[in-house]
Amino acid sequence: MFGRFERMVAGRYLRARRGERFASIIAIFSLIGIALGVATLIIVMSVMNGFKADLMGRILGLHGDLTVYGYGRPIEAYENDVAAIRQVVPGVKSVIPMAQGTVLVEAGRFSSGAEMQGVSQQSLRDWTALSSGIIAGSLNDFTGDNAVAIGTTMADRAGLTIGSPITLLSPDGQATPFGTMPRVKTYHVAVIFDANWNDYNSSIVLMPLPAAQKFLMLGPSAVSLIQVSTADPSNVQPTRKAIAARLEDPRLRVLDWTQSANGFLDAVTVEQNVMFLILTLIILVAAFNVISSLIMMVKDKTRDIAVLRTLGASRGAIMRIFLMCGASVGIVGTVAGSALGIAFALNIERIRQWLQSLTGTNLFNPEVYFLERLPAKLVWSQVWEVIGMSLVLSLLATLYPSWRAARTDPIEALRHE
Repeated sequence: MFGRFERMVAGRYLRARRGERFASIIAIFSLIGIALGVATLIIVMSVMNGFKADLMGRILGLHGDLTVYGYGRPIEAYENDVAAIRQVVPGVKSVIPMAQGTVLVEAGRFSSGAEMQGVSQQSLRDWTALSSGIIAGSLNDFTGDNAVAIGTTMADRAGLTIGSPITLLSPDGQATPFGTMPRVKTYHVAVIFDANWNDYNSSIVLMPLPAAQKFLMLGPSAVSLIQVSTADPSNVQPTRKAIAARLEDPRLRVLDWTQSANGFLDAVTVEQNVMFLILTLIILVAAFNVISSLIMMVKDKTRDIAVLRTLGASRGAIMRIFLMCGASVGIVGTVAGSALGIAFALNIERIRQWLQSLTGTNLFNPEVYFLERLPAKLVWSQVWEVIGMSLVLSLLATLYPSWRAARTDPIEALRHE
């Protein structure tokens, strides 16, 4: 497509001589702009993908893919419902009956609201999102009427360790002649876990299911909800319908994650698309710089173009020369930006920790961003999409100046020199 003659002339034009530095400087800034635009777009898209994937994993891992509950009332005789749900195979992966209520946590001077969740010892073992993050204590001690498990953030704030006393107060108390008296009981910390999610680490208290049923006055055969994990969370609707068909109590409802959390994930997707469009403008601005630098180059090389035309160079050859000049800027900038963006995205957590240690500031507060680390996930189809878009914009930016150069009349050009 490009002959040796066109490549040689384009190479000489790209190497600016004295008196032609200005156009070359604009071309360099155009290259840097394209590189930074491509790198920024790859990094931001990777972080958004990682944030969405990590958030979805935490939501499904900690809250389950499906939830069975009753409207404003507990689920009575839950063991029958659990047995019916487990018969939905191969869709159902695990079933966790849970007693749930809002409590006030007190430990010394520490006082905070929290959500108390009662689960059996075996259910907690199967609940890998939490059991895999145990940093102190043992699940063997998660039994009896006075054992609880808390997150690492709550333990740090309250100064709690294994064996420390912790008092729970429930606002749903018993009616007495003197009014409603809240239920208060002191427990001991048996397990400290790290769920990699600040909300869970700071505001969840786990308790053995029998003790929770007693504390919440549910009775030994009742739970607040049943949490279900499925084999294929992306296709959860068939499993939800199968579970709903097997439940004997028509008043029970089955809610899947697409109904409870999909709105939040859709908001993340919309933000990701908007960020893509906004950051694409950086590459577009750099492409306009390519146009301006090529127009200036064509203006400076008008006499050279006229000489080349009189020596027999065709209009197509002239157009290819300036296409190569502009395309070289776009290709080099795109390759450099892609390498920088991919390298940054693959090592973004290390870079964050290095900057954090260098500046002494917390660059990623888990209380604000809900996650304990800065996630990044490279989706190669998106990387190729960014690279292709950058190359296309760079090529389109060279068409008009190259066409203007090819349309130069050698006689008129030499006459005005």
